[in-house]
Amino acid sequence: MKNICIIPARMGSTRFPGKPLYKIMGKELIKHVYDNCKQSKLFEDIIIATPDKEIRKFCGDINANYMMTSKEHIRASDRCNEVIRNLEKKGEYYEIVTMVQGDEPLVSHKVIDQITSSLITNKKILCANGFGQIKSDELNNKNIIKVVKDIDDNAIYMSRQSIPNDPIININVGKQVCVIPFRTEFLKTYSNLKVTPLEIAESIDMLRIIENGFKVKMINVEGFFQPIDVLSDVKIVESFLKKSYKSGVK
Repeated sequence: MKNICIIPARMGSTRFPGKPLYKIMGKELIKHVYDNCKQSKLFEDIIIATPDKEIRKFCGDINANYMMTSKEHIRASDRCNEVIRNLEKKGEYYEIVTMVQGDEPLVSHKVIDQITSSLITNKKILCANGFGQIKSDELNNKNIIKVVKDIDDNAIYMSRQSIPNDPIININVGKQVCVIPFRTEFLKTYSNLKVTPLEIAESIDMLRIIENGFKVKMINVEGFFQPIDVLSDVKIVESFLKKSYKSGVK
């Protein structure tokens, strides 16, 4: 079984332009993510997928594999699909594609491996996603994607709003951790589907899957997770990393 990790990254974030190359404790955000992925033993290759020449140059500087992709993609999953299509044209085939969002610096290789392994051990899972514990002060943060799952750990809905309406935190309510393994053939299916109304309204890739009647298996993961969506998130991540370095946990 051959697996690949793809890290989508672009400079044109509306909430934080240029964030992939923004330095966090002296190291670029995308380098934090790439280094975590590199520690995994599950992948034949790791590719940074980007439409930007600045990121291409940085990949050259750190000797990271990259692929230039279209500037037209709205969803990161579609950017990953373009990479897979291009690789297959060159005769390279993979069974599982794990997308690790380029703004998740606190996702360790252990978490990446845990989520990816769900597809390795269970052939019925087409797509999985990390499911982290959510704190009460995150419920009204629109940059945190809230997830409600069913009793079989499949996502029912994802939203940037506080859900359910009565925000009682229980084992079936959490937040999305953006490590998303797909079976390669299902990633192609995903990208062939038309964008869906809820996907557009929420700006969340996974809703295209849910709205079309497919399942997204949520994998419970332990740890502190803070994506970098806006500049103020940097201080939160730096604070956590400083504590981790001091304790020798990172």
